[in-house]
Amino acid sequence: MKECNGRIHSIETMGLVDGPGIRAVIFFQGCKLRCVYCHNPDTWNMDGGYDISPKELIQKILKYKHYFQRSNGGATFSGGECLLQDEFLLETLKLCKENGIHTAIDTSGCGNGDYEEILKYVDLVILDIKHVDLQEYKNITGQNMDEFNRFLKALKNSKNNVWIRHVVIPGITDSEEDILKLKEFIKGIDNVEKVQLLPYHTLGVSKYEKLNIPYRLKHTEAMDEEKLNNLQFIVDCNKETT
Repeated sequence: MKECNGRIHSIETMGLVDGPGIRAVIFFQGCKLRCVYCHNPDTWNMDGGYDISPKELIQKILKYKHYFQRSNGGATFSGGECLLQDEFLLETLKLCKENGIHTAIDTSGCGNGDYEEILKYVDLVILDIKHVDLQEYKNITGQNMDEFNRFLKALKNSKNNVWIRHVVIPGITDSEEDILKLKEFIKGIDNVEKVQLLPYHTLGVSKYEKLNIPYRLKHTEAMDEEKLNNLQFIVDCNKETT
C-alpha cells in the first residue's frame, strides 16, 4: 500500500451526529472554500494541524472499534475538507475497510483527485450543499461550482448512501424560495436518506478575532429555531408545492 502522510486538525473520539452510531470524527486540515459562516477558520491553512500517516491514523481509530461495533458506528472524515488530501484519505479509507469499519465523509465536494475511486471505499456521504444558485454559491464560498459539480457527477454515478446538510443563514438562505430550490435540486441525487437544515450560529466568531480575520457576518443574528423548523418541514414534506 502506498504511504502518503496527511495533516489533520483534530480527532473527536465519541462523535454522535456525524453519521450513524458512535463515531471517530477526523478533522482534516485545509479547505479551498472561504464560507462566510465557517466556524473553523483554523482548518483553512494546510500548514496547520499535525502530520500523520494512514497507518498511524488507523491505529488511533481502531482503539475505539468496540464502541463502533456496539452502536453500528464507524469513522467519519471531515474538515476543513477531507477530499483536499485525496491520496491520504483514500489510503486511510482502504485501511478502514480492511478492518471492517463503516466509513463516512463529511464534505463540501471541493477537493482533489479521483472521486469515483474514493467513493468505492465510502459507505455514507454527508454532503454540505452551500447553495444551488451559481452566484449565491460564489457569494457564500468565494469559489465557483465547477469542483462541486465534478464531485456531484461522481456521486451520482456511485451507489453511496447520502445525507444532505445545508446551513440556513438569516437574510441569505432562509427564504421558502431558497429551500424549495434546494429541495428540487436534491431530487436529482439518488439514495438520499435524510436532509438536515443546520442553523447558522455565531460560536466561531472568537476564532476570527484570534486569527485576525474579518468576520463578514458580524451583524447577522443566529438563526431562529422556530423558522428553521418550519423550513425543515417544507423539506421533509413529500407533497408537491403548487
